[in-house]
Amino acid sequence: MTYKPHRRRHVLWVIPPIIVGIAVMLFMVKGKQPPIKAEAGEPTRAVRTITVPKVDLVPESIGYGSVQPAKLWTAVAQVSGRIIELHPRLRNGEVIEKGKVLFRIDPVDYKLALAQAKAELAELDVKEKNSRTLVEIEQRNLKLAGNDLERIQKLVSNKTASQSDADGSERNMLNTRTALQNHKNTLALIPTQRKVLETKVMQAQRDLENSTVLAPFNLRVANLSIEADQYVSKGQNLFEGDGIDRIEVVGQFAMSSLRNLFIGRPDQALNVESLNQNLTQITGFKPVIQLDLGNHIAEWKAEFVRFSDNVDAETRTMGIVVAVDNPISKVKPGYRPPLSKGMFVQILLRGHIQSQRVVVPRSAVRGGKIYLLDENQRLRIHPVEILFNQGELSVMKENQLAGKQIVISDVVPVVEGMLLQPQPDSSAEQKLIDAAGDGS
Repeated sequence: MTYKPHRRRHVLWVIPPIIVGIAVMLFMVKGKQPPIKAEAGEPTRAVRTITVPKVDLVPESIGYGSVQPAKLWTAVAQVSGRIIELHPRLRNGEVIEKGKVLFRIDPVDYKLALAQAKAELAELDVKEKNSRTLVEIEQRNLKLAGNDLERIQKLVSNKTASQSDADGSERNMLNTRTALQNHKNTLALIPTQRKVLETKVMQAQRDLENSTVLAPFNLRVANLSIEADQYVSKGQNLFEGDGIDRIEVVGQFAMSSLRNLFIGRPDQALNVESLNQNLTQITGFKPVIQLDLGNHIAEWKAEFVRFSDNVDAETRTMGIVVAVDNPISKVKPGYRPPLSKGMFVQILLRGHIQSQRVVVPRSAVRGGKIYLLDENQRLRIHPVEILFNQGELSVMKENQLAGKQIVISDVVPVVEGMLLQPQPDSSAEQKLIDAAGDGS
């Protein structure tokens, strides 16, 4: 049996690899480190933070009101008559330029009245001339009558004329004197009569002029109630004209928000004269009219005009009047529509810059407290006093908060002294600075 030694050699070749494997396993087990027990550490919470800035704040207040024309004109018939001419564009909503003829009333009756008044005035001139001539004649007659009376009285004294002749001569002189006085009285009344007739002529001329009505300014027609060939009576309202060169908005503002615009301003001695002349400089108001168009806010720079005459009894708001000149020239199709009567708008009222105000996000003030980070990155709950709120920011009374880190994200639960992991939010900080700096 020659094959048995060959099989033994094959078995011997298998044994060495097995021994090597066992040795490797023993080495790996011996070199393995035992598991390390982890010690429990203090938990930390990641929060967003900003550094409290000190900025030059533009205070602002928001009010609402409706657009109305600064000039309102009602066309009232100053004379009676039939309408014989209308402007071709005299329709509701149409714009008519200043000086254009709006309508004419039949002037025939007023032309006749003017001609009659002038004729009466000319007749008075003739009457005055005749009266002056008669005065001259009667003065000569009076002189002759006086001479005649003097001559007869001499004859009576010489017994060559009777007393009855002297009496008749004296009576003739008195009659002449009476006639002269009557003519003088007539002349004395002529100036008064002339004034009456001149007034009558002027009235007739005015009535004739009032039969033609011109546009007093550039206007938009509203509430038209006349037609051609219609008879109108004196004092009848015919239509309205809204001025288009200047519009006004009476915005209603909360008294508390208006107060914020005057905080920090120096006291000034005011009187009626200074208010009338320097009201704009005293208030420092810079209004902007805004209209929400959905995906776009249209804006118009406006002018502060005056305060309204009273405080609204229901809303306790103050009316402030602002104006925009030439609103039609500011129209940009698709971007800024025309400011039309009755349009409801928002008024953003800005005041004088308040320097070095400490501001924080309004959402960072929680129940009159803010969350600060101390030098050890631990949470400190700090009570604060708010000077006023404006939009998304709060203005602080104390300046010591400037430069400190505050938490602007939510922390739940809130534990005084808890360890935080701050993550500075530079975009939120810049947004806060921008909101305070330009009032937007």
